Amino acid sequence: MSKHLTAQQKAELEAVLRRRQRELSAADTSHLDGRTRFEHAREVLLQDGDDAPQRDADREVDLAVSDHEAVELAAIAEALKRLAAGYYGLCIECGAEIPFARLQLEPQSPYCTACAAARERGQ
Repeated sequence: MSKHLTAQQKAELEAVLRRRQRELSAADTSHLDGRTRFEHAREVLLQDGDDAPQRDADREVDLAVSDHEAVELAAIAEALKRLAAGYYGLCIECGAEIPFARLQLEPQSPYCTACAAARERGQ
């Protein structure tokens, strides 16, 4: 159980996570207009115009943004699960406490600074 974060800190971070989750969900719904991301990408590709290479690039950017948002939404959902289970703020790699300042910057972070740095060096 995570005890290094106060109830107020946890509530603050949960509010940030839930707000960002709502923002991403709303942006995704608005962006895709009820279609799947692949239907949306196909529509971008088939748009009228003479600039097929630009449409290809637009589609790739569109898919990359969609992928990034999906990954962020999944990370937020996992953070909220850890919060509900009482393990939020503990590194999932080594179990060390994640400092509140780090969580303020990246509230969905599952890793302490040392493990995050090690993972980045390994990639």
